[in-house]
Amino acid sequence: MIAAAEALSGNIHVGLAALGAAIGVGFVGMKASEAVGRNPGAFTQVLILAILGMALAEGIVFVAIFAAKGQ
Repeated sequence: MIAAAEALSGNIHVGLAALGAAIGVGFVGMKASEAVGRNPGAFTQVLILAILGMALAEGIVFVAIFAAKGQ
């Protein structure tokens, strides 16, 4: 019973990390499109920063997966 609870706990952590990353990517995309709408001349700079922000937000999921597998 305890082993099942530990396995479930790891899965919950990974699921919550994935949910947080998805919300973070959504916010980054929302604010990037808002910024380009306000200042279309800054498209390239905003796009670069948005891609970096999304990649860092998705990287959290990989850290959570590795942490869950290490338990």
